[in-house]
Amino acid sequence: MAVYQATTSAPVNIACIKYWGKRDTTLILPTNSSLSVTLSQDHLRSTTTSRADPAFTETKLWLNGKEEDIKSGGRLERCLKELKKMRKERIEDKEPNAPKLSEWNIHVASYNNFPTAAGLASSASGFAALTSSIAALYGLNTFPSSSSAKPSIASPSELSLVARLGSGSACRSLFGGFVAWEAGSLPSGTDSLAVEVAPQSHWPTMHALICVVNDAKKGTSSTSGMQRTVDTSALLQHRIKHVVPQRMEAIIKAIKEKDFDSFAKITMADSNQFHAVALDTAPPIFYMNDVSRSIISIIEELNRVSLEKTGHLLAAYTFDAGPNAVIYTEEKNVKQIIEIIVRYFPQAESNPFPDPFKLFGGKQSAAVPLPEGFNENVAKVWEVGSVKGLIHTSIGDGPRGLLWLSI
Repeated sequence: MAVYQATTSAPVNIACIKYWGKRDTTLILPTNSSLSVTLSQDHLRSTTTSRADPAFTETKLWLNGKEEDIKSGGRLERCLKELKKMRKERIEDKEPNAPKLSEWNIHVASYNNFPTAAGLASSASGFAALTSSIAALYGLNTFPSSSSAKPSIASPSELSLVARLGSGSACRSLFGGFVAWEAGSLPSGTDSLAVEVAPQSHWPTMHALICVVNDAKKGTSSTSGMQRTVDTSALLQHRIKHVVPQRMEAIIKAIKEKDFDSFAKITMADSNQFHAVALDTAPPIFYMNDVSRSIISIIEELNRVSLEKTGHLLAAYTFDAGPNAVIYTEEKNVKQIIEIIVRYFPQAESNPFPDPFKLFGGKQSAAVPLPEGFNENVAKVWEVGSVKGLIHTSIGDGPRGLLWLSI
C-alpha cells in the first residue's frame, strides 16, 4: 500500500519592523510592510508531519499532541484549500498518472519546542511548518537537503502567500536570514508576500538572546488586539503613512551594509512605537510588564556606556505582542549581556533552556561587575524567577525537509 507523508520544520522569526493591523482580515493583508530576523531552528522550531490517505474519513490536526478543531472556513482550511488547488493545477492536471492527493483527507501533527501563545511567534513557525509540510507532501517544493534534482514547483514567496492565510507573520518564516513581508496593494493579496532581504550567511555574527519573562498564554491575542488597534488608534494611522515606509528602507540599507548601530536604533524605536500603538488602543493593551520595562532600561544603559566608550551601540531590544524580550547583538557581546541580565534577574538554578554556545556555565552569579560608568540604579534586582530563563540563538535558515515517504 502506498504511503504519502512528509515532515518539515520551520523557524521562528522576530520582527524588527512590526506587523500590526490588517486591511483585510480574511486574506490577512497587512496595513504596513514589516521586516524580521529568522532565528535558528536548531533552538526554536515547529515540526510538522502531514500524511494523505484515501482511507482517512476526515482531515484532522494535532498540536503538541492535542487534537484541535478545524473550523469551517478557518485558517487551516483556507491554507489547505490553496495547497490542494496548487497540487491539482500544477501536478495532477498535467500528469494523468499522478495520485489524486488533492482529493484525499490528510492528518497533520505539529509540535513546538517552545511555549505556545507566549509572544514567541508560535503561530508563525507553526503555519510555516504546516505549509511547508503539506507542500512537500504534495510534491510542490524541494529543499537543499533533498536528493531530488527537480526544481521546486512553488517558490518560497509563492508558498508565503499560503502561509499568510494561516498567520500573517508565518509568511516570513518561509525564508532564512532577514526577510521582508511586502504589504502589497492589490485587493486579491497576490502582491502581499515575503521576500529575502539577505540570507543567513550574510551576517553570521548577529545573535539573539531571548529573555523568557512569562511562558503563560497571553491575555489579549494578537488577532483581537490588532483589530482593536486598527479600529481605535489614531497613532497607528500615522505610523502606517509616515513612519514605516522610511524605516523599512533604512533598515534594509543597514542590514545590507551590516551597520549594527543603525539596525539597533531602528529596531528599538519600532518596538517602542508598536507598544505605544497598543497603549493608544481603546481600551489600551499592555503586552509588556514591569520586568520587560526593566530590561529596556538595562539595555539602554548598556548602550549609553558603550556609546561613550566606543562610539557604538552594544545591543537592540525588541518586544512582540508579549512580555518576552529579544535582544539582538553581535556574538562577541552575548556573554556580557547574559551576565548583566542575570545580575538583575537572578536564576534559582542553571538555565532551563538548551545552552548550545556554552555561555551560561551552570548556576549564574549575581556578583559579575558592571561596566565602568554603568548606573546600577537603572533597575532593581528582581526576585528569582522573574525571568524564567534565557534562550541564546543565532540567525537561521528557512524550512527544512526532514522526511518524505511516497512509496
